[in-house]
Amino acid sequence: MKIIDQIYIDGAFVTPEGTERFALFNPATEEQIGEVRLGNAEDAKKAIAAARRAFPAMRRTTPSERVVLLHRLRDAVLADRDRLIAAMSEEYGAPQSFITASIAHAAQVFDEAAKTAASFAFTRQIGTTEVVMEPVGVAAAITPWNSDISFICTKLATALAAGTSIVIKPSEMSAIQTQAIVETLHGAGLPRGVLNVVNGYGQVVGEELSHNPGIAKISFTGSTATGRAILRGASESFKRVTLELGGKGPQIVLDDANLDEALPHIVTSAFRNSGQACIAGTRVLIPESRKAEILPRLAEAFAAVQVGAADDPSVGVGPMVSAKQWERVQSYIQLAQDEGAAVLVGGAGRPEGIERGWFVRPTVFVDVTNDMRIAREEVFGPVVSVISYRDEDEAIALANDTDYGLQAYILGSDENRMRRIAKELISGRVVLNEAAPDAQAPFGGFKHSGIGREFGAFGLEAFLEPKAIIG
Repeated sequence: MKIIDQIYIDGAFVTPEGTERFALFNPATEEQIGEVRLGNAEDAKKAIAAARRAFPAMRRTTPSERVVLLHRLRDAVLADRDRLIAAMSEEYGAPQSFITASIAHAAQVFDEAAKTAASFAFTRQIGTTEVVMEPVGVAAAITPWNSDISFICTKLATALAAGTSIVIKPSEMSAIQTQAIVETLHGAGLPRGVLNVVNGYGQVVGEELSHNPGIAKISFTGSTATGRAILRGASESFKRVTLELGGKGPQIVLDDANLDEALPHIVTSAFRNSGQACIAGTRVLIPESRKAEILPRLAEAFAAVQVGAADDPSVGVGPMVSAKQWERVQSYIQLAQDEGAAVLVGGAGRPEGIERGWFVRPTVFVDVTNDMRIAREEVFGPVVSVISYRDEDEAIALANDTDYGLQAYILGSDENRMRRIAKELISGRVVLNEAAPDAQAPFGGFKHSGIGREFGAFGLEAFLEPKAIIG
């Protein structure tokens, strides 16, 4: 049992004033593996005060000084790679491929933030006016459980590149992972007060961060419902906000798609991070003209996905993060059938041969229409809806007929055609044939998928404000 009874404020691990405890579980076994003592609103206030004390010195740092710090943090994460992977495997249980990629990304974001800071024009001349891009003020970040270490590093890297300090409230369900990464970052020699981390509930610590006037900027990744509440709270003191929220990503399979090439991409996009990903492509749009050919191939490809624990490299889908999330996914599987959708692969309950752990049978529904809840609401699990379309115009209309607009996918053989369709989609990102992501490309969504962008110059600007010096 891991007992986590400290939070990180002003460069030190300290005992929180909050006394409430939260149990931590291994989702593959359902066994309790730890317990975390949660901070409260007073702890959040102390963290904000520490970040405010650190802000003036951080604001005066040069881009080159920030680059040195970011590189130091990158190296620290790389050096602790095995320990971080072990923490994520035990507490979250995602497939090995996702966990190793997630930790690699946690190191990479510091490197990419350093590149951005080194090349960014913090001072610009516009006519006779000098425009200085300076940090908006102390930042707060609220991060989710579906890639805890990566999200913490992403928010921190951007804040440091901008020249500001930050208070982070991670998910209480990821406290073991949080402890591991904060120990790593602390060991890299962060300036005192630049990073502060308070475990706690959203309605307690998150609420304080959203309303406290000492915070000037909030960066949040999580559900649309929580993002809406944060936006309301932030409006009281005109905080700047970046909200990366939910998704219901369409995968448009064009009539010229090579199925041998497309099918692995479809499965990867749909079941990325065991389906517990805002960018999962959970609506697969297929042409009516090839439906008879595509459905058996889809069934074969999805049925071949293995479910299991993180220590098995052949696993493509791991457990859901909690009993509550498992039950949520089960409820959607039943709802889809109640709505008239038919099961092509999977169904309710655990996979055959698995008797414990929060594992879901990877499930694919056909006979789905885009007005069904299973096609409109974010399930956050390995559940896919297959929807057919008559022609290209209908495919675009179906893809756009959603409250979300985070990440879409197009699979086909004609790149010019795919690019033309991509420009018609209302989505923050459109991925062609599962192309590798560009680390400097902006990430964020339209509509209920959020406000603002992360990564690269777009992400950095979200932590800055332009000051015009005229004379």
